Amino acid sequence: MSGHSKWANIKRKKEANDKVKGNVFSKLSRLITLAVVEGGGVSDPDNNVKLRLAIEKAHSSNMPKENIKRAIEKGIGPDKSQIKEIVYEGFGPYGISLMILTATDNPNRTLTEIRNILDKHQGKLGSSGSVSYQFQRCGLIIFDKSSINQDQILEVSDQLKAFDIAETDDRFYLYFPYEHLGHIKNLLKDFKYESVSVDFKPQMIMVLEDDEKIEKISELIDLLEASDDIQKVFTNL
Repeated sequence: MSGHSKWANIKRKKEANDKVKGNVFSKLSRLITLAVVEGGGVSDPDNNVKLRLAIEKAHSSNMPKENIKRAIEKGIGPDKSQIKEIVYEGFGPYGISLMILTATDNPNRTLTEIRNILDKHQGKLGSSGSVSYQFQRCGLIIFDKSSINQDQILEVSDQLKAFDIAETDDRFYLYFPYEHLGHIKNLLKDFKYESVSVDFKPQMIMVLEDDEKIEKISELIDLLEASDDIQKVFTNL
């Protein structure tokens, strides 16, 4: 069972802090609308796995039901949103690789914003395929250690065919094949998880020990994720 680095602890703390950011409901709304659009207008979460996961994430962030309902409605009907998921690839300072997951209704605006942020912070936009080969698209499920023990996490790992387990002081992180995301509800009826999401897990890890360099990368990711269009940034750090 692999451990987590200082960077991983910073990243998890940042994710917790993201819940209080002013744009979190806007991001979640886009995620919900996108799930409905990509699901062909299916607005029933029991029949739309991606929508169910998006709504679970919204609930965990205390998003009001009215906001969730409006976001679903934007994905159906004759005036449905044109929002779509696009993954941009790039490089940050010190040669780190970035996968930038977006949900946007204006790709030109999003691309320009990403390029400007990277250019101003020792990074650059990459071409398609320049970074993605370093990452594996997969599912990530997180458990609070107060709700599950090590034997149980191994049982869940077997059920999901997980290929990696990591941990911090208070959480377990299970990485499992992307195609198993749709089976979470049926497989884990007896286990309470904190969150489940799509992840891009790096296949080749870059190690940085310098606190100042780590802080600069963290600041860059914060700037990118402050955009309503950007759902999440993944790195190989």
